[in-house]
Amino acid sequence: MLKLLVPFVLLLALVGASIVSDTPMPKSDFTFINRGDVTTLDLAQMSWMQDIRAAKMVYEGLVRNDVFSREFGCEPAVAEKWEISPDGKTYTFHIRADAKWSNGEPVKASDFTFAWRRALLPDTAADYSGFMMLIKNGQAFFDWRAAELAKFSEDLAKAGKSEDRERAEALWKTTLEKYNAEFGAKAVDDRTLVVELERPTPYFLDLCAFVTFYPMYEPLVKAYEFIDPQTARVKTDQSWTKPPIAVFNGPMVLDLWRFKRDMHFAKNPHYWNKAAVAIDSITIPTVEDPNAAVLAYKTGAVDWVSDVVVPYRAQMLAQKRQFYKEQGQKYLDLKAQGLDPIEIDRRLPPDPRANIHAFPAFGTYFWNFNCLPKLPDGRDNPFRDARVRRAFAMAVDKRAITEDVRRTGEPVATTLIPPGAVGGYQSPKGLAYDPAAARKLLAEAGFPEGKGFINVELLFTKDGGHDLIAQSLAKNWQENLGVSVTLVQKEVKTFRDDAKNKRYITCRGSWYGDYGDPTTFLDLSKTGDGNNDRGYSNEYYDGLLAKAANEADAGKRMRILEEAERFIMDEELPVLPIFHYVQIYMFDAHKFTGISSHPRQEQQMFEVDIFGDGKGTDQPKGLPPRPPMKGDNDRSAG
Repeated sequence: MLKLLVPFVLLLALVGASIVSDTPMPKSDFTFINRGDVTTLDLAQMSWMQDIRAAKMVYEGLVRNDVFSREFGCEPAVAEKWEISPDGKTYTFHIRADAKWSNGEPVKASDFTFAWRRALLPDTAADYSGFMMLIKNGQAFFDWRAAELAKFSEDLAKAGKSEDRERAEALWKTTLEKYNAEFGAKAVDDRTLVVELERPTPYFLDLCAFVTFYPMYEPLVKAYEFIDPQTARVKTDQSWTKPPIAVFNGPMVLDLWRFKRDMHFAKNPHYWNKAAVAIDSITIPTVEDPNAAVLAYKTGAVDWVSDVVVPYRAQMLAQKRQFYKEQGQKYLDLKAQGLDPIEIDRRLPPDPRANIHAFPAFGTYFWNFNCLPKLPDGRDNPFRDARVRRAFAMAVDKRAITEDVRRTGEPVATTLIPPGAVGGYQSPKGLAYDPAAARKLLAEAGFPEGKGFINVELLFTKDGGHDLIAQSLAKNWQENLGVSVTLVQKEVKTFRDDAKNKRYITCRGSWYGDYGDPTTFLDLSKTGDGNNDRGYSNEYYDGLLAKAANEADAGKRMRILEEAERFIMDEELPVLPIFHYVQIYMFDAHKFTGISSHPRQEQQMFEVDIFGDGKGTDQPKGLPPRPPMKGDNDRSAG
């Protein structure tokens, strides 16, 4: 039995405070702990994984990814079929007749163009607005609207006015007319959506499975929109995202949301494929303490923990390896068949040690460098110099972090994109640990032995072991570069605001790919990208991305993107990659199916089927068998 790091009674109290409340939550078929509290269900505003996971429970796009295929291909969802033009630039989607909103109204093609407009408008400052610029005239429309908003503010200031309602509303009317006339996504009729792209985009269909491309129920959202007469921006009262007001089109509906307490989801009776949903209700309790999350699972309060981040998880994984060892030849035989690791666990005897699972993930943990010329307090920023960023990167012993601090089998990262994760793409080598070369670079930048360098603040949050990694970075930088370092820990919301607004010197970061193409990682450092929290901008790098976007030959395009990653990982280093993720879950494979071990780590919760509850087929779902990978040594424990 593992020794918990805090007293059992304290943990029990934490679980009780998180899960039990004055008004008991309705009993659910399935309960799981999300990665963190859901912050928004506005599709145009979200970018955090916990928000996206909840959104995929209650919304559905034109297509969805097949999470139980190794190709992770797209299959029909709201669109029952589609055609792609020979030049790869025009997509015609046909909306299924039985696709409905949770109020019984049909899902229309115009619900997509409405949602996409909200994601594209500079008014909303959406992190993923860049996706919409792949569509014809998306960039031009965005730039025009941004310029008109700036002009409105300038003219207002010149006139000495605080607001101009009439002009703001007139500009909005013009904006709608321009969007409807020029944007390349058109609702030809209620059931036909035609999308014309700026250029062929091989991963566009994959993007259509992402939440930014999902529809919104236009009559509801419009009722909560208003034009700000002081800025001319369209703003939205977020009340429309909460029950009982909210309207959804996915497999589930959210019928209760008590912020910082819990969320309750019920099966959507109007969902077009409700017969395939083998679960009637799901609860997500808010449990922020990692130890409490593990205890909640062990006491049976939850069925799945989606992110196990307790400090002792390495010991838990070691216990699972011991379990495999005890199974001897039976385990080896199952593995030799190339079975899905979840299926292997299901075929072995039930054992509490087997209920922790670690899967390779399409994600990278890194630290951001603020790349702006000035720091938040107005001082010159030494990290604007790429030599400084390279020096700090080469001064970090990443292997010590993964093997001595993390101890969960995560591979050291010298690149941003997990090697081998994208077919036809070869990642660069990246920079090796070299303290002597790091000191030389820092001296070339004007800071011999760290003299005259600023005090480096490392901004992070408490959860996830970021504090231990920050301590390791601080020690490396102090000892190898001679700089002073301060650790700054903040609660999640404040941290997010500071990172987004670049109020930091260095801060922890991470990214899971949204679609199966190198640009899902490389666009993070593109000038002006909504997820470019570093403020990094480089003309050569932007030019490579633009060149790749216009390259029709798939092989040549990959070579251009390889050079782009080499440039930022070998020369520029706006981010310091530390390791590529393994995703660690807790669940009992003998009790239910529906969790995928695919590296993309997208879980579609409507796929859950609890064995023996009289609902669903009780047929295990999993990835098809594959030959064991060369060098597979079970470090990830399943």
